[in-house]
Amino acid sequence: MTVAVAHRPVLGSEAVNALAVKPEGAYVDATFGRGGHSREILARLSPEGRVVALDRDPEAVASARRIGDARLTVRHARFSKLIEEVHAAGVKTADGVLFDLGVSSPQFDSPERGFSFRHDAPLDMRMDPGAGESAADWLAHAEEAEIREVVKAYGEERFAGAVAKAIVAAREREPVRTTGQLAAIVGAVVRTRERGQNPATRTFQALRLYVNQELEELQVALPQALALLAAGGRLVVVSFHSLEDRIVKNFMRDRAHPEARTPRDLPLRAAELPKPELRLVGKPVRPGTAEVDANPRARSAIMRVAEKVA
Repeated sequence: MTVAVAHRPVLGSEAVNALAVKPEGAYVDATFGRGGHSREILARLSPEGRVVALDRDPEAVASARRIGDARLTVRHARFSKLIEEVHAAGVKTADGVLFDLGVSSPQFDSPERGFSFRHDAPLDMRMDPGAGESAADWLAHAEEAEIREVVKAYGEERFAGAVAKAIVAAREREPVRTTGQLAAIVGAVVRTRERGQNPATRTFQALRLYVNQELEELQVALPQALALLAAGGRLVVVSFHSLEDRIVKNFMRDRAHPEARTPRDLPLRAAELPKPELRLVGKPVRPGTAEVDANPRARSAIMRVAEKVA
């Protein structure tokens, strides 16, 4: 989620520092956004270093190609295709893989992308507008039970039932095609919310996560990142949502302490216990007060780091 003035990534320096960049190393920026991380990595590389950047947003890919650095290869792809795309770029193993999850500022701040209720615009929400079904198209045919489950599971919205019922009732009168329509529908039934938070926040979040299959993409991509890493390579993930962070936390913990998942009554010798694949590096990192004050969207960010063991 590359968010901040001039597209500076949240925890940008901290994330690149956590990669422990080697001048001649190969690094994967799995979520290019507007290139804050990739540019910083490139600045630390020698002429022999490499960066492979992925993004599913064609506008981000176009931005990456304008950098014009021979050490940077950009791939228009979702990060569930991580190994395939990195190998296609000529890199077999990486010294570091970085994920900056969520929506980028240009996506969020562009009304036509339909991510925000701050503007009345087409209800799209796709990170790649040329692929898949928009939020409006899905809402046009989804059953009430489906909508309720998505809003509850992906948005953690306790009024999910009322939201789903209201959406279905509204679309019987007219198609729900804009962000303004959806925000008004949800705002009429969700009347309690944290101070300063729009009642539609959780519903919009849920639809975005669902339409882009963001959690499922992450679950598929993390094992691929581990497989790509060379021994001593770093996996760095910055997330902005509790559901994302839970996936990252559990993945790193389970790969760092696989013995914890072994039944205690299973008769195994020490040598037969599963071996750790990762070593946790430091504690989770959150933005400082100054960064949050300068960019309120940073307040939910958390960074986790792990290193592949030999």
